[in-house]
Amino acid sequence: MMQAHSAGPRRVTVLGSFTLTVDGATVPLGVDSRRLVAYLAVHPRPQERPALAADLWPGVPILAAARLLADAAAAVGVPELFDEDGDEAAPCALAADVEVDLADAMGLVRALPDIPTSHDPDVALLSADILPGWTASWIAVERERFRQLRLHALEERSLRLASAGRYDEAVAMAQTAVQAAPSRESARRALIEAHLAQGNIAAAVAEYDDYQELLRSSVGGPAPSGLEALFPPSPVWPVLRARRPMPRSAVQLPGLRSVRGASGATRRLVAGGSVPGTSR
Repeated sequence: MMQAHSAGPRRVTVLGSFTLTVDGATVPLGVDSRRLVAYLAVHPRPQERPALAADLWPGVPILAAARLLADAAAAVGVPELFDEDGDEAAPCALAADVEVDLADAMGLVRALPDIPTSHDPDVALLSADILPGWTASWIAVERERFRQLRLHALEERSLRLASAGRYDEAVAMAQTAVQAAPSRESARRALIEAHLAQGNIAAAVAEYDDYQELLRSSVGGPAPSGLEALFPPSPVWPVLRARRPMPRSAVQLPGLRSVRGASGATRRLVAGGSVPGTSR
């Protein structure tokens, strides 16, 4: 019998959306096969088949779920995608040489603290969640775990870049975290600190305003965040807060004035140009 040729490069993506590609070509999969491959990509350790079947088909009797698992695996039709030795009772996993974007992203999260700030690693892998829109319960824990890890990595990288004087990069890194989690205080803190380190007080105040507006719309009232302490101290700070409260922000700094455009939206401008800030 002629031996089957090895499959070309195989890659599974689960960040942002699911795809399985072989030699760069997308492999169409049925619903059950797609769920099986995605599960194994998110859980890289070998999975005992009864537990795997129960997770993928909750509420289905054990024997029926086991048949569904076997059918889903057979329907994938990609040689050497699974790590198996012919034993249908053996734990199920993707083959060791199958590329998975989540594994690459986790490697970047682990490596990022040791990458010098003079280097520019591609952090695009840290901009998306695991299978957004998928509602299966087995995804939720891993999605939130990865979400916390990637956001923390972006925030820490932003702070390091700001400390190294790479302010534009620090702002961009923190903005990626804010876009992923607008209500996350630590992400807003990193972005405000990057703006202040750059000397862009107006942008920092605007970011604070946006965050306060988001919190007020969420909780329906004042929402102290502790971010005011980030702003440069001023001897007139208490007076400005008491005598000239702003409708959208508790922050008022010397040198800042409010202007209202034609649309009626209030903007904060630095009087006389930019105001240099101090690095933290």
